[in-house]
Amino acid sequence: MVFGCVLEGEKVRLRPMEEGDLPHFVTWFNDKEVRRWLPMSETPPPTLEAEGEWYQKMRDDPSCVIWCIESEEGRPIGDVGLGLIDKTHKRAELGIFIGDKVFWRRGLGTDAIQRVLRYAFDELALRRVQLYVDEDNLRGIRCYEKCGFVREGLLRNYRLREGKPVNEVVMAVLRDEFET
Repeated sequence: MVFGCVLEGEKVRLRPMEEGDLPHFVTWFNDKEVRRWLPMSETPPPTLEAEGEWYQKMRDDPSCVIWCIESEEGRPIGDVGLGLIDKTHKRAELGIFIGDKVFWRRGLGTDAIQRVLRYAFDELALRRVQLYVDEDNLRGIRCYEKCGFVREGLLRNYRLREGKPVNEVVMAVLRDEFET
């Protein structure tokens, strides 16, 4: 994991994830409503031990950078990160979730994404950031569009959610688009 610096948004503070954050994640991932929109929705919720193993794996992966999202009060509420960072082709994949439902629908995800995109384009010199989102996740799609992401395609029956196939929308933002 590339350890990112602390990034200050208008509504959130992004700081490097710490092992002490993991109990929050276990709690959030045990909430079906939170897990519904995540690729992990078809697997059992992780234990603290499993999250610890994931954290160690991420720490050793130079192709990702993950931040803990904190509210203005300093409360951990989720995470945002760049994965599969490809320095040759100058691209990465964005992942985000707000696990603390008290903070849903407040624009904190949008603020976090905008800060991470600025980091991706300015600090990492990437030219493209992409993501995958469930076709029926209208709230997520609106958030991504506000941040400059454009729909590029549809992956039919890409994943399962509650045992049923779900289409995924591929979205991306290019540096030039973000800067304008």
